[in-house]
Amino acid sequence: MNFFSYILLGISLSAPVGPINAAQLNKGMNHGFIHAWLVGLGGMIGDLVFMLLIYFGVAQFLTTPLMKTFLWLFGFFILVYTGIESIVSAKKSLHIHRSSRQTSKFKSFRAGFLLAISNPLNIIFWLGIYGAVLAKTSDLYSNFQLIIYSSGIFLGILIWDLVMASVATSFRKFFHAKVQYIITVGAGIMLIGFGVYFGYEAFLLLTK
Repeated sequence: MNFFSYILLGISLSAPVGPINAAQLNKGMNHGFIHAWLVGLGGMIGDLVFMLLIYFGVAQFLTTPLMKTFLWLFGFFILVYTGIESIVSAKKSLHIHRSSRQTSKFKSFRAGFLLAISNPLNIIFWLGIYGAVLAKTSDLYSNFQLIIYSSGIFLGILIWDLVMASVATSFRKFFHAKVQYIITVGAGIMLIGFGVYFGYEAFLLLTK
């Protein structure tokens, strides 16, 4: 695989619909491009944390039953809270002018970061994908080349982050307020749905 292939890998890893994409859509619809981009950036930093843990061989600790239960429960709380907040903000947007609805950039970044690190599927995902990349490239390339190829994955994630932020902002600009309301509520329901799934997985682990 060349450097461009790793960029494509990063894009393909980010493209499937998940909590981060839903949260970006929500922020973009309500607060614009920068906030949507910051959600994705926070998620990307969360991914970086997992990649570093895998690189240094400590990620297995996060896959123990105790830690997985904690992360499922933490993810359940974060996702349901974010989803409810999305729906509430959508209802307010029908009555409050957009310019008066403010949120800090740090909160947007924090939301993305928390959604990423509280997702046990991310741990398993990066263990499988990045672990396989490490296994293949470490035998063929130096540590410096490994860092270069890893940066290609992150460049792909960053490109997708910009694409999602642009799409969400386009929705905000071109759709009528009621359509924006429906999309924002839909994103909130999607987040709550992911949260319920996380809660169900935590329940299964607790009852084993």
